[in-house]
Amino acid sequence: MTSNRLIYLPLGGAGEIGMNCYVYGYGPEGKERLIVVDLGVTFPEMSGSPGVDLIMADITWLAERADRVEAIFITHAHEDHIGALGLLWPRLKKKVYARRFTATIGRLKLDEAGLPADTITTVEPRPTVIEAGPFKVQFVPVSHSIPESSALIIDTPAGRVFHTADFKIDPDPVVGEPWDDAAIAAIAAERPIKALMCDSTNVFSVHPGRSESSIREPLREFIAGAGGMVVATTFGSNVARLRTLAEAARAADRSICVLGRSMRRMLSASEQAGVMSNFPRTVSPEEALEIPRRNLMLLVTGSQGERRAASAQLSRGKYLGLELKAGDTFLFSSKTIPGNEREVLRIVNALSEMNVDVVDDCGGKYHVSGHANRPDLEHVHRLLLPDMLIPMHGEHRHLREHVKIAHQAGIAAEIATNGMMIDLTGETPQVVEYIETGRVYLDGSTLIGAMDGVVRDRIRMALNGHVMVTVILDESDEPLGEAWVELSGLPQVGRGDRALIETLEGDLSEFLDGAGAKVLRDDNKLDEALRRVVRQVCVEEIGKKPEVTVVVSRLQAE
Repeated sequence: MTSNRLIYLPLGGAGEIGMNCYVYGYGPEGKERLIVVDLGVTFPEMSGSPGVDLIMADITWLAERADRVEAIFITHAHEDHIGALGLLWPRLKKKVYARRFTATIGRLKLDEAGLPADTITTVEPRPTVIEAGPFKVQFVPVSHSIPESSALIIDTPAGRVFHTADFKIDPDPVVGEPWDDAAIAAIAAERPIKALMCDSTNVFSVHPGRSESSIREPLREFIAGAGGMVVATTFGSNVARLRTLAEAARAADRSICVLGRSMRRMLSASEQAGVMSNFPRTVSPEEALEIPRRNLMLLVTGSQGERRAASAQLSRGKYLGLELKAGDTFLFSSKTIPGNEREVLRIVNALSEMNVDVVDDCGGKYHVSGHANRPDLEHVHRLLLPDMLIPMHGEHRHLREHVKIAHQAGIAAEIATNGMMIDLTGETPQVVEYIETGRVYLDGSTLIGAMDGVVRDRIRMALNGHVMVTVILDESDEPLGEAWVELSGLPQVGRGDRALIETLEGDLSEFLDGAGAKVLRDDNKLDEALRRVVRQVCVEEIGKKPEVTVVVSRLQAE
């Protein structure tokens, strides 16, 4: 008789923050029935992925086993958990389950991708149970920085798994459901927790997390005391923060104008899903132009320095007719995600040049995190008393520190990064297989593999420049005229103030005049020789070894 096993496999989000995609399986080895938790994205940066729009997990392993996938579960509507739904779903084509607000956002993404919106089934939280093969799944309300965030109870014949997704302990989150200690403890009392998959983002933050409601008064005082127009940016999905900012604006007799498609969409979705009502009235950009600056506040996208977002556009000048002026105030009610510092500072400095007062979160005075800090994580460990713990949603250092905390509490734990398949069946977690994982890029409207070479070539051209060489040969394989050259991303002048193009064309023509028949007849040999000449000349003239494209055109005898 074949024994069954319970496995866990992160394809994204483990060993990094973002791009969440997790797989659970139960059944005979190699024949497990599977469920997927989250299909998220992460965002590119110019140094490593220039020109790329989005990055997501490579689900090739999963797609090859699509016939064994029972369902997809989305825990909440942050982009790093739902952003790849419209892009990756066609490779799996399985039913998607999510709560109302998350389903509303998911349907918008499917509609944009031209996919059927009824792919998503809206489900109610626990005690509602979704049966998917050998799995019984319940959505558990948890507090986070977006409405209707949920942990998952995943019941299997091998035991109960608690997948926290992103969460914080917040008894008063302003919008959304509060954290409920009693409800969480009841889950473990109902059936022991075999494995806890736990958010690790803030494991190094040693103080207990703070409630979203704790910044309500500081924001009211700040906006009431600000002069000129006030502009505030935060994560567009943090509708609780948007509400707090808007209410503070109204208390200061300021009208509110929302700039940024993603922010407007989140507000609309939260009202449509019934998670927020009575948001203060907003005005259009056209109406805002008629309002005195001291009576206006803009809520804008772009807290992470995104180049096309409203914050960046305002820092470069007018946006929809609105502009910042000396004496205005710009508030970052957000924390800069590591890796985005340069882009945010670019906006800060541009605003400073306008004599705009820029204020950041002031050490937490105007922002609180949506993730549980170390004492909160330890509290959840005690509430659930799991047999084993697998940290997730964190860089390797976060996972390693979380494992240390678990071991100190006597809980078996294992570091599982992307591609590490963990067997949860026994008393301790065991790494049983390593799956080849990677990243997929959305480049324009096309999905490309990170190892396909497209972005690598783009980086090489950016670093080294590009030279195109064109040569025409007649029917006798003799050069017809001289070679000509086009440069991209290279200096126009080399040593001795000589034009680089002229130097290259001269040396290439000289080479062609002296080349033997064997080279001139063979496209591969000619291509290689011309590349070598170009690179040698460029190293001597400008100290660079550029990328080279050679185009050889041969005239055919009639």
